[in-house]
Formats: sequence, structure tokens, C-alpha cells
Amino acid sequence: MKDVTQMTLAGHMRGLLRLGLPLIGGHLAQFAIGLTDAIMLGWYGVSELAALTLANGYFFTFFLVGSGFAWAVMPLVASFAAEDDQIMIRRATRMALWLSILFFLAALPLMLISDPVLRALGQSPDLAALAQSYLRIAGWGLLPALGVMTLKSYLAGLERTRVILAITVLAALANAALNYVLIFGHFGAPELGIAGAAIASLATHTLSLAGVVIYARWALPQHDLFGRFWRADTEMLARVFRLGWPIGLTSLSEVGLFVMAALMVGWLGTVPLAAHGIALQCASATFLVHLGLANAATVRTGSAFGRGDRDALARGGLAAALLSVGIASVTIVVFLTMPELLLTAFLNRGDADYAAILAIGVQLLALAAVFQLVDGGQVVALGLLRGVQDTRVPMILAAVAYWGIGLPVSYGLGFGLDWGAAGVWAGLVSGLATASVLLAARFVSRLRSGTGVSVAG
Repeated sequence: MKDVTQMTLAGHMRGLLRLGLPLIGGHLAQFAIGLTDAIMLGWYGVSELAALTLANGYFFTFFLVGSGFAWAVMPLVASFAAEDDQIMIRRATRMALWLSILFFLAALPLMLISDPVLRALGQSPDLAALAQSYLRIAGWGLLPALGVMTLKSYLAGLERTRVILAITVLAALANAALNYVLIFGHFGAPELGIAGAAIASLATHTLSLAGVVIYARWALPQHDLFGRFWRADTEMLARVFRLGWPIGLTSLSEVGLFVMAALMVGWLGTVPLAAHGIALQCASATFLVHLGLANAATVRTGSAFGRGDRDALARGGLAAALLSVGIASVTIVVFLTMPELLLTAFLNRGDADYAAILAIGVQLLALAAVFQLVDGGQVVALGLLRGVQDTRVPMILAAVAYWGIGLPVSYGLGFGLDWGAAGVWAGLVSGLATASVLLAARFVSRLRSGTGVSVAG
């Protein structure tokens, strides 16, 4: 305990990297599942890529909201582990799994009837129909995906992050192989196009869940997560719900901003939407590096919170912020100096729209470079606040930033000033910058007031 309390800033940075690098790798491997879909469907056809952009945005809206209960597990388990309370670890994880199942049952009907929803949001009938054909299959994967997220958060809270990386890498490889076979019809399989990508994603989520369940039962039998799983624990269910629903709505605020951006770009046509989808894939990859760092910050902050260690909270927060700035600096250089190299990985050079997509994509990647600092800043600040179990006020701050600032600025620049897709993305920058400032200020305020080391309200 003494070593942790007296740890230097450099020591906190090393601790964050030791815990965070496997989490970053796991997030990137998970991202590779969607990336593989996008690359292979980009080779298959521009319409399929545009439809996948809509479908993925729709799916991940529900996934991230439902993941609020999974994210709640991470600081709870870290805090209980610091107190060596094995029973509470089991109770929190089990009830998060319950809440994930209930959320899936509520969300599934909206996956199966996504076509009219997307058309009501202004998308063309052809793209909406293609997106629904994907979601009617991939939507069933929401259940295993939420289960995997919950159990990964449980393992991360216990600082068992390497196994998360191993399982996710294997899943990504399996998804790539299945995509190759099912999208294009190789090795005697039927050519299924976008439906093949959906089947591959569903199978991958299911295999991932099987892997993480097997590991949890084998490596941590003392927690007995699935013994008498049907027995309700209303007290802990309510606690996880109270902590998790603001996290889910915070994620909804952010992902909703990006989904609305995709919808607005979709109003401009298939070519801008395809360019948007490619640029967003690139920006999402770098965001996931910050997200892995934020997860590590949540775990270490949650542990310090459980110990009541204010010094570790302050130094750990500064260490996370400095690492995020360093990561952002590297990605800014990459996006500004080699945009064509990144974009062409998703395109067939023989496609008639190749040059038009590339031209728009270069503009969007330049804007993505601009928001690297603020995007990383806001997600790390959220991670720190979740570590001290502060989720309700951050939810409000995020909603104001994303929807009160980001969305109207996107619409005003994209359509009012006729800047097109670049204007929509400039609005994203404004929303993320506002969130970064507000959330960082909230964490600093908690530390100065002393409430960062007491139970959050």
C-alpha cells in the first residue's frame, strides 16, 4: 500500500501502460471485426459499404447504451478487489449480466424492424433495406456482445487484461476468415455479400462469449459467477443499475452525435456517406487507443477510490492525461501526412466513385486529426470520473456538449453554410472539445473538494 501511495508520476504512467496496453490491443482487435467487414464490403461494392455504415451505427447505438451496465462493473470490481471482498465482486458481475440480458430483450425488436426506422430518419429505401438485411442477422449478436463486454470489464477490474487481448485477437482472426468465405463465396460457400458479413459477426461474438466464460470458470472458480445464476439479487441489481444507466446514456449522447452525423452525411448521397464511413473507421481506431487508456484509468482510479487514496487519484489522473496527449500527437501526424494510404485500403481502384470518395475522405481525415486531442481528453476524463463512481453529472455535461453544441453546429456548418460532409465533421470537433473541457473540469473539481475519495452521489 505504501508503494502505491508514494508512487511517482512516472510510476503511475508505467502502471497505466502495463494495465492499459492489453486493453488497447483488445479494443483494437474488437474494432478489427468491424474494420474487416468494412474493408471487404468496400471491395464488394460501394452500396454495401454505405449500408454497413448505417447498420453499424444503428447496432452500436444499442450496444453502447447496453454496455453502460458492463462499464459499471469495472470500477465496482476494482473497488471491491481493493477491499478483498470476493462476494461483492460476484454479486456485481452477475447482476450486470442480468441487466445486459434484459436490455437485449428490449432492443432486439428494433434490430429486426430497422428498415422503417432508417427510412423515417431520411435514408434511401435501398440503403435502409440493405442495412436491415444485415441487422436482422447481426442484431442477435447483441446478446453475446454485451455478455462479452460485461465479463471483460469484470476481468479488467481484477487487472487480468492479457487474456482479454488473447481472446479478442482470436475472435478477430476468426471473423476475417468467415468474412472472406461468406461475403465472396470462397471454398464452395455461397456468395452472401452483406448477409455473409452479418453471419460472420454473429458467429464471432458467440465464440468470444464462449471463450471468456470458459476462462472465467477455469481461472476464477472462487467467484462462481454462473452458479444459481437465476437467483435475483435486487440490492446489487439496483446498485449496478444506478451506476450503469448514466454511463449508457452518456455513451448514447456521444454515439448518437456520430450516428446523426452519419445520417446527415447520408442526406448528401452515397459517395459522401462511403467517405464518411471510411474516415470514421480510421478515427475510431485511434479513439480505441484512448478508450483502452481510459479503461485502465478507471480500474486504477477505482482501486484508489476503494482505498481512499487522494494522492493516487490526482497523480494517476495527470498521468492518464499526459499519455492521452502523447498518443494524440502521433495520430495527428499520421492523419495529416498519409491520408491517401489509409483511405485506399478500403477502396477498389477500379470503382467509378474512387476519386470522389478519396477527395472527400482526405478532408474528413484532416478534421479527424484536429479532434484527436479533444476526443482522447473527453474519454479519459470520463474514465477517471467512472473510477470514482461519478456518472450522473458527467452524463448531463456530455449531453450538453454533444447535443447542445456538437449537433447544431454540425447541421449549421454542413447545410446552413453548405460545407457538406466537412462541415458536419467540424461540428463534431466542437462538441468533443466542449465535452473535454467540461469533464476534465469536473474531475479536478471532485479532487479539490475532496469528494473524489468519498462515495459519489
